[in-house]
Parts: sequence; C-alpha cells; structure tokens
Amino acid sequence: MTEREKMDAGEWYCCNDPELDSLRAAAREAIHRHNTRSPDIRGNIGQELKSLMASVASSAFIEAPFHCPYGINISLAEDVYFNAGCVILDTASVRIGRSTMLGPNVQIYCAEHHKDRVKRKAGLEISRSVEIGEDVWIGGGAIILGGVRIGDGAIVGAGSVVTKDVASGTTVIGNPARIYKK
Repeated sequence: MTEREKMDAGEWYCCNDPELDSLRAAAREAIHRHNTRSPDIRGNIGQELKSLMASVASSAFIEAPFHCPYGINISLAEDVYFNAGCVILDTASVRIGRSTMLGPNVQIYCAEHHKDRVKRKAGLEISRSVEIGEDVWIGGGAIILGGVRIGDGAIVGAGSVVTKDVASGTTVIGNPARIYKK
C-alpha cells in the first residue's frame, strides 16, 4: 500500500513521500496562481485551483489568500464562501455544503501528527475527514479539527476550536467549543 493509499484510507502514513511531495508541489503552484491573480481575471476561484479540487460548484467563492496542501480532497457545494486567509489541511476529505460561509482565517485541520516523538519526527500522520453541512456560518479565526461533522444551520463563533461534532441548528463558542444555544 502506498503512502497516499494509506492517507486516503485513514491509516498512519508517512508525509515525507515523493508522491505526496509531487501533489503538494502541484497544489502550491495552483494556490500561488489563485492568490496572486487579479480578482477580475481570477473569478470566483482560480482555474488551476478549481481544477485541482475534488468538486467545486461554479458559484463557490474563495477570497485570496487561501492555502491547502493538496486540494484534491476538497468538495465545495453551491454558494460556499471563504473569506480571506482560510486554510484547509486537506489530508482527508473536506466536504462543505451549500450556502456555507467561512469567516476570515478559518482553519480546518484533517492531519494529526503522531504523539510519539520518534514517529512524529519520521513524518507519521493520520487523517480524519471533516464534513460541514448546508447554511453553516463559521466565524473568523475558528479552528475545526479532523473527524468533526457540523450539521446544517449550525453557527461556530469566532475564535472557537471545534473538537467534537456540532448538531444541526446549534451555536457553539469557545475553546473547546461548547453549546451556546440551540
């Protein structure tokens, strides 16, 4: 099994792998073009970045700057909006539902490094997917950790760190995020 296959299967893999290096290099180029091209020419999402992603609705919009290591695991539905400075560490699937908005500097982390320092130094990681439903609002500076599901209509307060699933129609705030109201 290759390191990419292990990554895709949610198993421990080594991120220091030539195939993964090549995928990251392609993503860096696409992101650079997206982030440096005039918005009038770039449109909603730079064509190179759009081509890299798993699926992107034509009405999805990503403000520059944006960063992701791969892009190939990101799926964006209709009318998804990312404000400036968003980061998605897409070592696993990240699916974002229709009409969801991410405030500035929202970060989604699918990758988790090994807790054993020797294994961590060797580049071992594991990936957990993130799923964000429809009509979700994620406030600026929020962090979503891998393995989290956020239900339709939920709100994540600015600066919150989401470590657990968020039910539909729920507002969460804080670090770690906790229910504010339903």
